[in-house]
Amino acid sequence: MDATPALKLAAAADTLVFFGRDPWWLVLIKAVFCFAFLLITVLVSIVWERKVVAWMQLRIGPNRHGPWGLLQSLADGVKLALKEDLVVSGADKAVYILAPIVCAIPAFMAIAVIPFGPADNEISIFGTRTPMQLTDLPVALLYILATASIGIYGIVLAGWSSGSTYPLLGGLRSSAQMISYEIAMGLSFAAVFIYSGSMSTSQIVSSQQPTWFAALLPVSFIVYIIAMVGETNRAPFDLPEAEGELVGGFNTEYSSLKFAMFMLAEYVNMVTVSAVASTLFLGGWRAPYPLSLWAGANHGWWPLLWITLKIQLLLFFFIWLRGTLPRLRYDQFMKLGWKVLIPVSLVWLVMVASVRALRNEGHGFGQVVLYVAAPVGALLLLSLLWDTFRTKQKEPEQQAEAVEFDPMASGYPVPPLPGQVLPAVPRRRSRVPQAQLPQEQDPQALQDALHGANHSEGS
Repeated sequence: MDATPALKLAAAADTLVFFGRDPWWLVLIKAVFCFAFLLITVLVSIVWERKVVAWMQLRIGPNRHGPWGLLQSLADGVKLALKEDLVVSGADKAVYILAPIVCAIPAFMAIAVIPFGPADNEISIFGTRTPMQLTDLPVALLYILATASIGIYGIVLAGWSSGSTYPLLGGLRSSAQMISYEIAMGLSFAAVFIYSGSMSTSQIVSSQQPTWFAALLPVSFIVYIIAMVGETNRAPFDLPEAEGELVGGFNTEYSSLKFAMFMLAEYVNMVTVSAVASTLFLGGWRAPYPLSLWAGANHGWWPLLWITLKIQLLLFFFIWLRGTLPRLRYDQFMKLGWKVLIPVSLVWLVMVASVRALRNEGHGFGQVVLYVAAPVGALLLLSLLWDTFRTKQKEPEQQAEAVEFDPMASGYPVPPLPGQVLPAVPRRRSRVPQAQLPQEQDPQALQDALHGANHSEGS
């Protein structure tokens, strides 16, 4: 086994040495910068989303508040603040008020470990050398997963405390989405851990030289992109807020600033997951090719520009999805998470671990392909054949076992499950007396009868 993992661990330890040495006032400045960066990015992304979606739908979009409508986000914030703040009489008041706070605060926490530049003391703030990152941890990505999980509690508590059916269903949907898609997200993280040899965000960015992990780990990148959309409850995965089914979902009973906090948490989470995607797979603060050929591209304050552009690019991807794809059914959404993303992530993780182990033992590329790709290809072929034959055998059985059921048995309509069929819809009896109906069923006879009736009415 070569010394590459040991060197990476030593480099990670050297990187973490730069953190924890800033004076208190510099830590405060960095914290305020992270908070302001999120707020400004949210304000820009809201206007950008409304403009881009209007452009996609051939509409004008916001154009009243500020030049070209750029102050529309501020106008929306003032409008929400001035709306009447209602508290549902049947709600659990303490939990009802606490839920938006629990949802919003964790959304701001993950940005603390996102690197905006090199970890060494390259920049100077008021004469003090410091890294372009608030802090870093040996398990920084586990910290990000933990803060993302805490935010779901706010949504679940909001749905439960409202004392209403639709918010409760939205909260349960959100918790199910978090469980399903956080597993796939964690597995995509694990492949990055194996390849970089560290959970530190600054070290992961340093490991992406010269090739980004989006190219080295394409399956993990795709799985994470899908999982981050599901994790943030954004279209086409916005099932907890589906207005066609749940009115407004978990925030149906909220208004004024409480509703604004839920909206703020959603957009801050979009920025956070975009920053994490940039850090893990798109080189973080590193300049894209061919700008990286310039020696000063990754030094000074330039890295802040590169990571901001990458975040904005991923935010545009969120907006693009919302303007183009329809909302999935909930069973399709859960099937995608449990039956597609998680199995694919597990198989890919085994492949990445096997490749890294074989390369560390000195095996060549041809041997690695033979030992890893051939068994995986054989398993995929066998699984495809098994699914094909199993589906053909189950179709006649399901048709034979189909039973009728009452969709209104629970007091509200529910869709049929597999193997169930809806009863035949009763037809309304004709109000025309039988004697006046034409005896022949020939289309020409029916047409002649209708023509005669119209002629008699006209005369």
